[in-house]
Amino acid sequence: MNRLSDLDHTVDLPPGFELVTLREHGDAFAHACTIAESAGAGTLVWVRRYDLVEFAVVLEPEEPLASARRAHFAAMNAIGDAISAHCPPERQVSFRWPDKVLFDDGLLGGAQLGWPRDCAETEVPAWLVCGIMLRSADMVHVDTGLSPDGTSLMGEGFELVDTEALIGSFARHLMTAFDRWKERGFKAVAETFFERLPKGKAGERRGIDTNGDLLVHAPLDKGPPERTSLVEGLARVDWYDRAHRAPKLG
Repeated sequence: MNRLSDLDHTVDLPPGFELVTLREHGDAFAHACTIAESAGAGTLVWVRRYDLVEFAVVLEPEEPLASARRAHFAAMNAIGDAISAHCPPERQVSFRWPDKVLFDDGLLGGAQLGWPRDCAETEVPAWLVCGIMLRSADMVHVDTGLSPDGTSLMGEGFELVDTEALIGSFARHLMTAFDRWKERGFKAVAETFFERLPKGKAGERRGIDTNGDLLVHAPLDKGPPERTSLVEGLARVDWYDRAHRAPKLG
């Protein structure tokens, strides 16, 4: 692990962030969870790999765990905005509930959220970790022609993936998302997230509960909404290929 000095930064991060780099075999999310309590808010762990954009950031929430998990949606919005700012024109970044990132409908990667396992739902957690992993180049172990559901940044028209610029952009967009949350309430964050989800049925009303669950009200239905658990969705991490430690391709 290398904790870089200000003179050595290769990622242009906003004030309040500190960069930690790992070699290519490191795990940004796992490492950030390990050091989160001692390293503190704003620590951003980056794994230097040519085939992945992989990083994780430590947060220190000010509300109970049950509602603090909604930071996941701020992180999703931030990576969506960062990709959009650097992608070729007329290309679309979209999401699938709750943690998948797609580019022109191909699975590009996803997000993870970690918290102290001994923290009760009603307690303020000492830390949260938001992890991001995107495929920047096609993996040598996979014939992409046999995996039409997955994609990579280079495979979608990014002639050169500037990982450092993408991570720096994420950090700035994350700060913007939290500022919007503070000024306008969480509804503003949810609305931005929904803009990248597949459209619902005509007349359908969607929202995110205070615990992060997805709520869907059917058209003209005045009964209780259909609820989809955020915690259960995050636990599946079903965009992730554990064998190859990369986003799935099929």
